[in-house]
Order: sequence, then C-alpha cells, then structure tokens
Amino acid sequence: MSKYLDYSATTPLDTRVLEAMQPYFTEHFGNANSLYKIGRDAYHALEDARTRFAAGIGAAQPSEVIFTSGGTEADNAAFFSVLRRIAPDGGHIVTSAYEHHAVLEVAEWLGKHGYELSIVSPRADGRVHADDLQAVLRDDTKLVSIMHSNNEIGAINDLQGLAAVAHAVGAVVHTDAVQSLGKVPFNVGELDVDMASFSAHKIHGPKGVGALYLKRGTAFDPLIKGGGQESRRRSGTQNVAGAIGFARALELMLEERDSEYARLSVLRDKLLSELTGRLENTQATIDSGERLPNIAPLLINGVEGESMLLQLDNLGWSVSTGSACSSGSLEPSHVLLAIGVPQVIAHGSLRVSMGRDTTEADIEEFIEVLIPIVERLRAMSPVYHKMFGSK
Repeated sequence: MSKYLDYSATTPLDTRVLEAMQPYFTEHFGNANSLYKIGRDAYHALEDARTRFAAGIGAAQPSEVIFTSGGTEADNAAFFSVLRRIAPDGGHIVTSAYEHHAVLEVAEWLGKHGYELSIVSPRADGRVHADDLQAVLRDDTKLVSIMHSNNEIGAINDLQGLAAVAHAVGAVVHTDAVQSLGKVPFNVGELDVDMASFSAHKIHGPKGVGALYLKRGTAFDPLIKGGGQESRRRSGTQNVAGAIGFARALELMLEERDSEYARLSVLRDKLLSELTGRLENTQATIDSGERLPNIAPLLINGVEGESMLLQLDNLGWSVSTGSACSSGSLEPSHVLLAIGVPQVIAHGSLRVSMGRDTTEADIEEFIEVLIPIVERLRAMSPVYHKMFGSK
C-alpha cells in the first residue's frame, strides 16, 4: 500500500526514466558543448531529447524548447527575459490572483519596479474568465500570464479563450503549465500561447530540470548569461541526463494519459463523495467543470489543515494543505482566498493528489484513517463548536 498522496508536490522517479538517464551519468558523460566525440554524442542526445519533448507539447520546432533548472526558472525567464526586450522602460502586465508564487512574486516585484500590474481574480468555480481578463486589459498591456491548471484546486482554465482576448490587444501570453503536462491534453499550438513553463519532477521525471516553450519570433533577452548555451538563451552547461529523463517521462505520461485520466478521475470522485457524504460540514473546494483528474481538494470546516496533516504524517500518510512551496506557513492558501473561500474555512483545506501508484485500496484506507482524525480534532475545537454548535 502506498501512503503517499501528494503527487502534485512531487512524484517518484519512474524506473524507466532512470534507465534512460543512467548512461549519461557515466558512459556518455561528455559536455554537450565540447567538439570531441563524447561531447558530440552528448549534444546529439540532448537535441534528440529536445525534439521529442517539443513533439510532446505540440511545438512547431525543437528550437522553441529551452531546457531550464525547473518550472520556477522558466516562469522567471518568461517575465524578465521578454519584458527586457519588449518593454524595458516599463509597461502594463497582467496575471491572476491564484498563480504559483514563482509567477505571483515576480509580477509583484515588477509592479514595484517600473511596471503597472493588474491582478485578475478567478471566480468561485476556480477559473479565470475571459470577460474578467478583458476588463483589465489595456492597449499598452505587454504581457499576460495565466496558469493552465491550478496546483491546489485542479481547475483548468480555457486558455485558448484567454489567449485570444490577450492577443487582441497585442500582449504576449505566458502560461504556467507545470501541473497540466502529461495529465490532460496540452498543445501549445492549439492553445496559441507564446510561452509555457514545465517541470520534470511533476511527471515522474528528475528534479532540477524544467523547460520553457518560447514561440518562434517572441523577443527574448536571456535571464542567465555566460556561455551562450541553449542557442544563447540560457547559459550554463546543460543537464543532458535531466533533459533525456524529462523527454522520456513525458513520453510515458502521454502513452498512459487517457487510461490514467479515467482511472484517477474515478478515485478522485470516490474520495470526494465519501468524505463529503460521511463528514458533515465538509465540501469539495470545486466539484464541477474541467479539472485535473488527480487532485481532490477539500474544505473541512472547524479544523486546521496543519493539524490534520501532522496527525496523518504520524500514521505515515503524506498529503498537503495547499501547495508544497507554502508549507510551513500559517497563512491560509492564497488560492482559496482568491476564489472567495472565507479565511476561517480556508484554514481547513486539504489537498489529496494521486498518481501512477495510487490504488483504490489506498483511497479506501485513507478515508477510514482521515474520518476519525477529523472527528477527534473537531471534538477539541472551540472554533468548530462556535460555528456549528455541539455535536
């Protein structure tokens, strides 16, 4: 039995991915920028990985893929590298209120350093609507960044519609697609985005490698300068093994995507139905509309998410009260506040995220473990009794 239910935070490395990577740590260890044979061999393997990855995201050509150290670097580059070319003296930028901090903090920093920032809120259904984006756009909007799917609640945005609205005013469009990659259909050409960020460790690939899709013709001033690697767009000796692992991980996810979507959707719905049915004053954060198959977000009134997490951890279970990057914070999730969840309820959030190794038996066991934990915590909670009376 697997007690790991935090696949949105990270995933175990697939042994098939490790097998593809291993030769490039030892036998084919060359620097991909060297001219001699072992360097050329590494270069050809890197470019093969780039070609395969580009095909997996629907890029028109492999050169539109820049390998990075992860999703955070890709998000940062999307803002800084483009704005330094298209609006070096400032301009108007737009993002949403429930982005990952790798986007939000960059946008907020830029908003304090010469750029005008507008933040559009998602609605209660967990999605950014085109009408709301349209309302904040201006003729001088330079960059719009809206995530494809949210990492805490799993809601999927109509990115094609949002991109059309943004492009109508001439803005460059970026999306953080870290959670969507390999789980739901995602094609940069069909969605008509100019940039997209990805991370390998969310899809059973290695940590420390990501990618930025950069549509051909998009202005770009490298964030990292030095050796001129990645066609002078991201300096630094390339992580050849990591890129190979990323490409292989994506191929495997795409091969299994349809069957895993169906299987995980059933597990997600079973968990939400059971817990909301058996635990009163408990609801799914969102329970309709297009959403990721593997994320089950819950609001369990009258208890602290951290308390549930710690008690589950004592029993060997791994879940989250929000995104992994915000763990350790006593502040309620900015995602839940953005969609209008009251602060006192947002403190009781729980995100269960499933993956390749999760079984129905795991979900059934988790339900039986969580219910008595919630009941004990509620029995001790003055907040719960104040909200709902003695039970």
